[in-house]
Amino acid sequence: MSENAEYKPAHSNLELLNQALGSGTFIQTRRMLNSLPRTEVAHMIESSPPKTRAVLWQLINSDIEGEILPHLSDEIQAQFLSEMNTNELVAATEGLEPDDIADILQQLPNQVIREVLDSMDHQDRQRVEQILSYPEDTAGGLMNTDVITVRPAVTLDVVARYLRRHAELPEMTDNLYVVSRRDEFIGLLPLRKILVSDPSVTVREIMNTDVTPIHANLDDSEVARLFERHDLISAPVVDNNGRLLGRITIDDVLDVIREDADHSLMGMAGLGEDEDTFSPFSKTAPRRAIWLGINLLTAFAASGVINLFQDTLEKVVALAVLMPIVASMGGVAGTQTLTVVIRGMAMGHIDSNNSRWLITRELLVGLANGLCWAVVVAGAATLWFDDTIIGIIIAAAMLINLVTAAVAGAVLPLVLKKMNIDPALAGGVVLTTVTDVVGFLSFLGLATLAYA
Repeated sequence: MSENAEYKPAHSNLELLNQALGSGTFIQTRRMLNSLPRTEVAHMIESSPPKTRAVLWQLINSDIEGEILPHLSDEIQAQFLSEMNTNELVAATEGLEPDDIADILQQLPNQVIREVLDSMDHQDRQRVEQILSYPEDTAGGLMNTDVITVRPAVTLDVVARYLRRHAELPEMTDNLYVVSRRDEFIGLLPLRKILVSDPSVTVREIMNTDVTPIHANLDDSEVARLFERHDLISAPVVDNNGRLLGRITIDDVLDVIREDADHSLMGMAGLGEDEDTFSPFSKTAPRRAIWLGINLLTAFAASGVINLFQDTLEKVVALAVLMPIVASMGGVAGTQTLTVVIRGMAMGHIDSNNSRWLITRELLVGLANGLCWAVVVAGAATLWFDDTIIGIIIAAAMLINLVTAAVAGAVLPLVLKKMNIDPALAGGVVLTTVTDVVGFLSFLGLATLAYA
């Protein structure tokens, strides 16, 4: 099967691969692996347990290893890179795009990075070093330096002849970049205009100048939002002086969007976004243990609140039965708000101008839901235990905790962000503590006053 062969679903290829491995036909497996699209091979590796991964990697031809590495997650990529010597790394990175090479090198120790860079020719080394000079989560770290530039004074006929001198254009080339003699970005020349315009027309006459380039230090999440907002396929990247450094393409932005989504999803569970589905036990257990330990500390805090009202619980057994309801409802309400706010922050919708409106809205939502469900749970508790007082107590506690949960869910992400703490990672743990403590304190405190 070649790159242009009929497409098969990933799960079909994976099933065939496992069958071949199970039967011990390694020659057939090798042939299959090396004929599949590189992205498909990467997917198969990521979908396999560690021992199978090692076998698959050994069966891959060394001349295509570099084409597969950029499509692997950082954790798996780092694992394979750690087992390669400098000569193998040089061979693997040969022919790759500068941005892909930079991504790979960032997984390596500084000494190895220097050895690989020294093995490159001057032009390639300069391009990769330029990308490495920027943090990987910025536009500069995301960009590709492989761009085609033209001067504004030349005609389209000259541009067309210049393009024909290239063996092929860089992937996802939708625009040429118009620059001055000092390489300052001036505008874009869309390929579609070159094809339909008079060859004698100059670039200056038809180029787009109403384009705002992306600054190299811009955060990659902001870059993703710009691409989404303006439906971009590619965008120019400039330095502080407006000099063109490279371009960012939509495939790199899709990686950022996926990573941000993974980060938010895994962060809500206290896990890193690089968590490997088939990570070995020795790595998975310690990672999860850390956050379980933190959660245990918060659970002790909630238990400490319960212990303060031990005498009341001994007198009224119904309180122990109903107590989890208050904490559970608060936890769900708070998580709903927390998720909405973190998503809004990730999309760039929330700032200091509208955060007060959002907090007020969540307060009203918490109040409305608190009143609604307070009535329901009060009626149920009264009928269950034939005690009107306990119905009133749980209704009041429910109202207090739902309002607190809504406000906490809206405020916590904003506060954590100002403290440079990741809201997706820490917000859930802090919120659970707040809703549990407030829920137990309000319910048992009111009960103590009522039954004293």
